[in-house]
Amino acid sequence: MYNLPNILTLLRVILIPVFVGLFYYPSSSSNMFAAIVFVVAALTDLLDGYLARRLKQTTKFGAFLDPVADKIMVCTALVLIVEYYSVHVGEFFPHINLLVTIPAMVIIAREIVVSALREWMAEIGQRAQVAVNWVGKWKTTIQMTAIALLVWRYNEVMIYASLGLLAVATILTIWSMVMYLRIGLSHMTEEEITAVDKRTAVQAIAPVAATTTAAANTENSAEATATPTETPATPAPVPESTVAAAATSGSVETSALAESSENTPAESAAAAPTTAVAEGESEAASSTAASASPETAAEAEATNK
Repeated sequence: MYNLPNILTLLRVILIPVFVGLFYYPSSSSNMFAAIVFVVAALTDLLDGYLARRLKQTTKFGAFLDPVADKIMVCTALVLIVEYYSVHVGEFFPHINLLVTIPAMVIIAREIVVSALREWMAEIGQRAQVAVNWVGKWKTTIQMTAIALLVWRYNEVMIYASLGLLAVATILTIWSMVMYLRIGLSHMTEEEITAVDKRTAVQAIAPVAATTTAAANTENSAEATATPTETPATPAPVPESTVAAAATSGSVETSALAESSENTPAESAAAAPTTAVAEGESEAASSTAASASPETAAEAEATNK
């Protein structure tokens, strides 16, 4: 931050109170020294920018402080000379104060407008569009010369010449301000047109989007109606006769059936064929017993008696 260009910029800020003190110092030569200090400050304005570019020592601090120091120096000098020529108007020709006050107001107003415009252009990324041009450079040079001569006020010829230079600087001030404002207004108009185009596009797309959404909802409803609702299949209950037959048979399948009746319906349905097999075996056993020989039956009857 503390490189040579920034030191020169800080020096210009420090010279401002020195300039004010010399301007009000009650001496016949104080105005000349005040003018010299002002010229030195103006030269540092040219030198710090040149050195920053040449030595590649541009910094954010210098970019901020350089225009601030310039504007403080110029505005302070303009206020001082307006006050002086308004108080000592009787020493010169009538209305000389107006020839100093009106240009001073125009220059200060221009500095405020252009500074605000450059700040806004920097926000939208177009700061380079309002960079200092050749009109601004000539305006600054003539303006600094006029102010230095009005501060020195060595004789009437110098005062009249400085008033003429101040008038030229005022014309260039207005010219450069108009140039910058035209550039800024063009970007403002582009933004307004872009905003209107966006609103128009949104209004044009909205009905199409609504129609598309409605069509999609209708299609989804039709698909939901056409697709049948799948219901889970209810397993068939186990017949009671099967359970009773399995209980009388005393086979191992009875316990399996009991376990199947405590399980899920799907498991019960899987156990049903096993129960049917058990029932078939029981019926076969009964048929075999019925077809036994009469002798076996008679022997059994005699035994019972």
